[in-house]
Amino acid sequence: MRADQIRIVLIGGLIAGALDIIFAISFAAYNGTAPLQLLRIVASGAFGKPALHGGVPMAVFGLAAHFGLSLAWALGYFLLARLMPRLAHHPVFYGIAYGVMVFLLMRLVVLPASAFPFPVRFKPLATALDMLSHMFLFGLPIALATRRALMRGR
Repeated sequence: MRADQIRIVLIGGLIAGALDIIFAISFAAYNGTAPLQLLRIVASGAFGKPALHGGVPMAVFGLAAHFGLSLAWALGYFLLARLMPRLAHHPVFYGIAYGVMVFLLMRLVVLPASAFPFPVRFKPLATALDMLSHMFLFGLPIALATRRALMRGR
């Protein structure tokens, strides 16, 4: 990986992470959950139930963890696209598919394997909106950034 490719992938991961957390905060606020509490819920994946009462430091950890995961997913897509160039040649289709995959892996593998203190539920409206968010606000920006990074590598 060249430095300019790394920079582009990082930017894609940060954009995807920002769009995803803005959606999550907005949807949570609509449902009566304050932004800091949502970020503490994110932190509960690492610290369990005590994170919910951890104050601002725990919310900051939750935000950092969210962006850390976003960057890891972006790097993962970039590495996959280097092995399978069709991912970079068709970023809209594969970006949307990657968003679905990330959504499912987070809900079915990562959260249940973590210290997340709540059962993972699939309420219809919340699930549909979260899935759409992962498709268009998360997977797509990562795929578009990866395409740009790999096109620079030519």
